[in-house]
Amino acid sequence: MTRAVEDSNRRLLRARDAMDLTYGHPLDIAALARIAFVSEAHFIRTFRAAFGETPHRYLQRRRVERALYLLRCTDRSITDICFDVGFSSVGTFSKTFHQIVGESPTEYRRRAEILAVPTCFAMAWTRPSSFGEDGRGSTR
Repeated sequence: MTRAVEDSNRRLLRARDAMDLTYGHPLDIAALARIAFVSEAHFIRTFRAAFGETPHRYLQRRRVERALYLLRCTDRSITDICFDVGFSSVGTFSKTFHQIVGESPTEYRRRAEILAVPTCFAMAWTRPSSFGEDGRGSTR
């Protein structure tokens, strides 16, 4: 791997880390592209090439991952969780949640059980995949 590729990957990782820290805020592609020192269009293309999904889809998945935890471990309302993880409407949250997890937030909460297993196993097991049932990466 060349030095230029390593630098590019490092900048993309910094931008992804910024997304992880600010998942509850609206996505600002311009700011993320500045972190990666590239144009907005180039950022979206290189992010997708590096991580297998667009920045928008990555952020949606991270928000749903956080919602999964809150649904399992708290008794807060689904509406509160929706807004806390960064969605601006319950309808969008429910639709996105269903696309990623395969069931509604209500259904997930109803069947979710806290398992007595190491946290690393629980997190790996409950992490939603960005791949659809056909095994190909999502294009959304």
